[in-house]
Amino acid sequence: MRVISGLLKRRKIEGFDIEGVRPTMSRIKESLFAILNKKIKGSLCLDLFAGTGSLGIEAISNGAEKVYFIDHNQQVINVLKKNLKHLDIESKSIVLCQDYMKALKKFEENKIIFDIVFLDPPYEEKKLTSILTFISTSNILNSNGQVICEYTNDNLNENYGELKLITQKKYGHKKIRIYQK
Repeated sequence: MRVISGLLKRRKIEGFDIEGVRPTMSRIKESLFAILNKKIKGSLCLDLFAGTGSLGIEAISNGAEKVYFIDHNQQVINVLKKNLKHLDIESKSIVLCQDYMKALKKFEENKIIFDIVFLDPPYEEKKLTSILTFISTSNILNSNGQVICEYTNDNLNENYGELKLITQKKYGHKKIRIYQK
C-alpha cells in the first residue's frame, strides 16, 4: 500500500500482510481526503484504530500538524512506528498502544481536543455507536470538528448529540460517514 496524495505521495507503507489488518482502499482514501482537503491543513487528528497508520499518515501527508495513532495490538504498533520513521514523520506523530476507550478518556482528562477523528474499528465489532456517543458528550472534538467513520455492519444514527451527519458514501460493502460538531 502507498500514500495516495500530498507530500508523501507514492511512498510505501508496510504491514498490510499482518493478520487482522484491513487497509482502507485507495479509492476510498482518495475520495475521503478530497472531501477533507481544506480541513486537514494544520489540524490535530486522531487515528483511533490506527493499524499500520494508513489514514493518519495520509493526514500528515496532506498537511495535518500532528496525529495521535492509537491501537491495542503491539505488533501493528511496531510496524506503525517503523512506517513513521521510514517516512520521517515521527515529529508529527504520537503513538500509543492502548485500548481505544482508555485512550478517549485520557484525551478528555488531559483536555486534548481534535479537529478530525478517524474511526475504522474492526468490522466485526460494533463499536461506532458507543464511540460516537462518547465523542458527542465529551470535549475532545473542536466545534466544526469532524469524525470520519469507515464501517460495514453498524447501524448508525444521523445524529449523536452535537454530531450531525454531513456526508455519507458507499464503496461496495464499505461505508463512510462524516459527522460534524
